[in-house]
Amino acid sequence: MNSSESIYSVSQLNREAKRLLATHFMTVRVEGEVSNFSAPSSGHWYFSLKDAQAQIRCAMFRGQQQRLGFKPGNGDLVVVNAQVSLYEPRGDYQLVVEHMEQAGDGALRLAFERLKNKLLAEGLFDDSRKQGIPPIPRQIGVITSASGAAIHDILTVLQRRFPAVPVVIYPVAVQGDSAKSEISAALELANRRGETDVLILARGGGSLEDLWAFNEEVVARAIAASRIPVIAGIGHEVDFTIADFVADLRAPTPSAAAEHAVPSQTEWLGGFKFMENRLLEKLRRQLTQQQQRLDWLNKSLQLQHPGEKLQRNAQRLDELELRLQKSSRQTLWQATQLLALNSQKLRRFQPTAKIFQHRQTLDFYRQRLQRAMQLKLFSLKQQQNGIGQTLHAVSPLATLERGYAIVKQQSSGQIVKSAADIVENDLLETRLAKGRIVSLVKKIIPD
Repeated sequence: MNSSESIYSVSQLNREAKRLLATHFMTVRVEGEVSNFSAPSSGHWYFSLKDAQAQIRCAMFRGQQQRLGFKPGNGDLVVVNAQVSLYEPRGDYQLVVEHMEQAGDGALRLAFERLKNKLLAEGLFDDSRKQGIPPIPRQIGVITSASGAAIHDILTVLQRRFPAVPVVIYPVAVQGDSAKSEISAALELANRRGETDVLILARGGGSLEDLWAFNEEVVARAIAASRIPVIAGIGHEVDFTIADFVADLRAPTPSAAAEHAVPSQTEWLGGFKFMENRLLEKLRRQLTQQQQRLDWLNKSLQLQHPGEKLQRNAQRLDELELRLQKSSRQTLWQATQLLALNSQKLRRFQPTAKIFQHRQTLDFYRQRLQRAMQLKLFSLKQQQNGIGQTLHAVSPLATLERGYAIVKQQSSGQIVKSAADIVENDLLETRLAKGRIVSLVKKIIPD
């Protein structure tokens, strides 16, 4: 070994390598996929950037993260501005990241969210500023590519649903650098001409990058400034663009946009038929009511006719004359009847006749009373004799005289009707035709 050759320590070598890297590369932009991402409690980020053949360690310190609008994750494709450096303690070659942005689709989505939030804050998405779609437009404007599938789908739907409405096509590029300018210019042209009642802004499906013209701010502001209602039918149902949020109505597809622009001719004609039937029915009811009213007025007029009134009054006069004659005859007959009745009453209440009548009545009642008293006395005597005989026949004493006796329990006074009513040693009182006997039960013999 030549003693004149310099010998580096590990620390010196790593330090010198770090200086050379920093001096040679200055700031570099590197694109790669994030992997092995970690965010310890210090707030710094540590990860690797890789492509198909290699990877490099990266560090992004907390102070540099504040300017970012997102937090990366494993699998994200990013572009970083970084200093090429070397971590001396381990001798690891690394990038110290100063700035990071999403690459490809991720960058577009970040731009999408930024513009969306900006326009949302300005109120361009508010429902209060959106215009209503006319039920039947006088003429429809379509802003789309003249050669794409979207225009074919839109015209097919319009022809099927309501072919009577004419269509004006404003051909534009829907993809590429010139698309945003052509679309915004077409919106301004349609408003300047004022020949349509509604505009359909449409294109078929595609990637976020394919649809990007409809996420440009100039297009969004042209839609918001349109005095003609705009229906957006861009991409497929899952695709959302800034134009969808600003438009007066968002349809999931170009075909759906066409369906929203016009009603169904069949349903519309059916509605006309329904209204025609209702109108005819209402007219029939009105005619019926007016005919009934006319009949009533005609009858009322007839009743108010002078000849009719004279006829009714003449009939009324005849009726009153007949009633007067009848009332006079009735009054005369009643007076005659009352006179005869009073004369009869006067004759009936003369004193001589009444005295004679009362004497005859008194003699009659005296004879009836004497006969009734005699008959009553005889009847009472007969009844008394019969009752006495009956009482003697049913009297217990008469039964006792024939040899029978009445037996009672001395303690309770209950009459003994059966040997089962007493027990041995009971005291019994036996009544005979003459006298009573008190006995003690020694033995009971049932039947």
